[in-house]
Order: sequence, then structure tokens, then C-alpha cells
Amino acid sequence: MTFLRIHKKWTITAVGVVAVAGAVLLYWANRPPGATFIDPTNQDLVVRGKVIYANTCAACHGAKLQGQPNWRERLANGRLPAPPHDRSGHTWHHPDAVLFDLVKNGLVPGRTAPPGYQSDMPAFGSTLSDEQIIEVLAYIKSTWPPDALRMQKEVTEQQQRR
Repeated sequence: MTFLRIHKKWTITAVGVVAVAGAVLLYWANRPPGATFIDPTNQDLVVRGKVIYANTCAACHGAKLQGQPNWRERLANGRLPAPPHDRSGHTWHHPDAVLFDLVKNGLVPGRTAPPGYQSDMPAFGSTLSDEQIIEVLAYIKSTWPPDALRMQKEVTEQQQRR
């Protein structure tokens, strides 16, 4: 009788370990594709991304990716205006996985923003699919000059090696 209880306990433990390992493996196999380099030369992505950007992002970040006026100066509420996504902004300083996370989840203090930071940037994860987020980012990146794009690709590759 005792042997059966011990055997049952080990069986339940083994099933639990297999379930957790399977969940981890499933997560890694199906993680968002935002962790890889988003190709701004893929014209299919860029064309679709331009339409999504115009309908979803341009109201704050500008039709020409120019951002809001005085985007480096805090507003009365302490928040910063929407930055530009062209060469004059800082978007190209961030790796693709961070850009993807920012669009999908908004600015998250302690992860994609300093602790306590507040922003008007909404999370688009419930309104845009992962593929649509990638398309928007491909469009934005397609507007950058070669030197900014090269530096951003290097930052993306450095983060992937970690």
C-alpha cells in the first residue's frame, strides 16, 4: 500500500514537470516574432504597415513620422509628447524586440520605461496582431537613412546575443 502511494506521488510529480517543460517549450516556439530583425526592405510589410500607421499611429506621431511639437519638453501633466519616428527621434536607438514590446504593451515602467514613468502611449496588443505590429515597424524603419538603419540593426543583433 505504501509503495502505491509513493509511486502515485512520483507519477503526479513527473506529470507536473513534463507539463511545465512543455509549456516553456511551447512559449519559446510560439513567442512573438518581434524578437527577430524586422526587415524594412520587405515591401509587402512596408505597404501594409504604412496603412496601419496612418490609421493607428499618425494621430500622435504625425503623418510624416515627425512626432508632436516640442516632444522633448514635458507637458503640464509631466508626460512627454509623442516622439518622432523619423531620423530626428530616438526610435532607431532601440532594438526591434523593445520596439515591438512598446507597441504591443505600451510603455511599462521598469521594463520599457524608467520606474514610475507615465506615458500616453497606449498598448496596441488588443487591437493589432503581432504581424500588424511588425508591419508598422517595417514601415517606420523603411523611412530611416542607411546609417540609422545600420546602427539599429546592430543594436538589435547585440540584444539577441544576450
